[in-house]
Amino acid sequence: MTTHLILGGARSGKSAYAEKLAAESGLTVTYMATAQVYDAEFGARIQHHQDRRPVDWALVEEPHYLAATLSRLAAPNQCLIVDCLTLWLAQWICADCNPPKESSWQVEREALLTVLASLPGTIILVSNEVGMGIVPLGEINRQFQDEQGRLNQAVAAVANQATFVVAGLPLKLKA
Repeated sequence: MTTHLILGGARSGKSAYAEKLAAESGLTVTYMATAQVYDAEFGARIQHHQDRRPVDWALVEEPHYLAATLSRLAAPNQCLIVDCLTLWLAQWICADCNPPKESSWQVEREALLTVLASLPGTIILVSNEVGMGIVPLGEINRQFQDEQGRLNQAVAAVANQATFVVAGLPLKLKA
């Protein structure tokens, strides 16, 4: 079992790097998309990601229940890419994104952290590093930055590997 966290800023090349690792793994790949399309511009961004992926990769869209979906799909001969933890978080804490009432961010975060250490196969998690800039204005923006930083730290602690991507170049943080 391998869990690899890939961090980077917006347009840093982190998703492309995750996809490269998945393609090189020789395993069956399932791409788990956490995004929901809210406008045409974001839809175009998603389409860009879809267009560069191999056609034989399976796609699962899961904006909320990540731990349960990972548990269901993980297998010894499987590589799962989660792209990305940042959008997953945003959809839980943003009221305008209509998060499910049946659970909460805290419950789902703990479920993910609990299940990651026991999943078979290869799990590649993509996440934005949002802590390198200024503290943002607005309570929801600060909450997001704080929660994202805490999530990245917690996932990095349980992951076997962690890589930071800048300008398309990977820097190994944990091997």
